[in-house]
Amino acid sequence: MAVTKTVGVDAIRTLVEAGQTDIGENRAQSIRDRSRELEGLPVRWHMIGRLQRNKVKYVVPTCAMIHSVDALPLAEEIARRADAAAPATCLLEVNVAGEAQKAGVAQDDAGRLAEQVAALDGIRLAGLMTMAPLVDNSEETRPVFAALRELRDRINREADLPRPLTELSMGMTQDYEVAVEEGATIVRIGSALFA
Repeated sequence: MAVTKTVGVDAIRTLVEAGQTDIGENRAQSIRDRSRELEGLPVRWHMIGRLQRNKVKYVVPTCAMIHSVDALPLAEEIARRADAAAPATCLLEVNVAGEAQKAGVAQDDAGRLAEQVAALDGIRLAGLMTMAPLVDNSEETRPVFAALRELRDRINREADLPRPLTELSMGMTQDYEVAVEEGATIVRIGSALFA
């Protein structure tokens, strides 16, 4: 997925014309505004930043996937605004690194929250997302990515879910190769595209 939070609409249009269809934004208002400006183009919008409940209205009608569900009240608001016949596809954000400034549910609470979110009409829980620490050596992120994969597998074994979790959204420009080696199905690439 191309992360376009630092570039203008013309750069996004160029990406889409070159064949990139998955575009990630970290602000709900940006998704609302950019989706209007690029209406008619084959874009699959992804909400990758922290989402406040009062901003869900900007995201649900537009996004192909919401990566940052980290609490039941947020999931309930998404479900309320989504259509049960066409549920919002969501990922549970997990704070694997345990960094206080990062969003996400704690690993120990992820299985229970996954069950609660997956039980909501209007949501299709598809997997997990995490943000690794920013480090100089990408190899240092490997334990974080491995832990998210292992957590997904454990939730699939132990939790009462309507379908297995398949997606792992993890890795960015500086560490995506390690993330892919550890099972990432979605990587978030920004600065490598626009440097």
